[in-house]
Amino acid sequence: MKPGSAAAGVRVRTSRLVLYTGLVVVTGLFLGPFGWLVLTGLKSPAELAASPVHWLPDHVRWGNFADAFRLIDFLGYARNSLIIATIYATLVTLSSAWVGFGFARLNAPGKKQLFGVLLGSMMLPQIVTLFPTYLLFAKLGMVDTYWPWVLWGLAGAPYLVFLFRQFFAGLPRELEEAAIVDGCGYTGIFWRIFLPQSKPVLAASFVIAFTWSWGDFIAPQLLLSTDRSTLAVAVMTTYVTSAGTPVAYLQAAASVMYVVPVLLIFLVAQRGFVAGMSTTGLK
Repeated sequence: MKPGSAAAGVRVRTSRLVLYTGLVVVTGLFLGPFGWLVLTGLKSPAELAASPVHWLPDHVRWGNFADAFRLIDFLGYARNSLIIATIYATLVTLSSAWVGFGFARLNAPGKKQLFGVLLGSMMLPQIVTLFPTYLLFAKLGMVDTYWPWVLWGLAGAPYLVFLFRQFFAGLPRELEEAAIVDGCGYTGIFWRIFLPQSKPVLAASFVIAFTWSWGDFIAPQLLLSTDRSTLAVAVMTTYVTSAGTPVAYLQAAASVMYVVPVLLIFLVAQRGFVAGMSTTGLK
């Protein structure tokens, strides 16, 4: 082997080692909070109150998870969260795809300016629009119902519109030209040609929207009663003592079980999620 080739091989191996080390460190930083949550859910109240901090539980208490599951209607709240998240994620994915298709393939006066307004709305915090919409839903009699999530889903989401717009803009113009020659309108082009081509972006959009809704605390707390509320609200408000103090180990155990469905959905749709993000110019 030539000296130059050997040196090049060493550099490649060194760069890979540095890259993998960096990835391991970053992965550890992301998994650290979840790992600490699991450890907290396995500790006793005395270990949580001990000083100095006990990093590992002296005696693993798996019963904390059973207690957290038993003390509230865990499956009922999870069902409510699943219904709301599925409805919202499905509707917002389809509506955002439709709007993104319009921005990508249709021409109209002021389209660029309107798209700029859409991107600007991404900077608005949810709390800014939540209270005005609450007053609107209250006047329409939609408080303590799931209709707000239906309307939010039909309205689309700016970030998802941007994802679909980027993807649809990269598809060949010949696809729609051939469809138009065959007598297909833009509605048919969207449903029959463009939407089936966008399965990776559909998967990414659905996972993102589902995570938004599943992890939302403020809107369900504000709009829904206790019986109709979601698992996020139940986990944060029901594991308390008679004095109103949070029971940390029960909240941690319930939070771990609360996160598991989202992790499973991501693992199932991981390939489509990654492909969808990479095909929209957001590598």
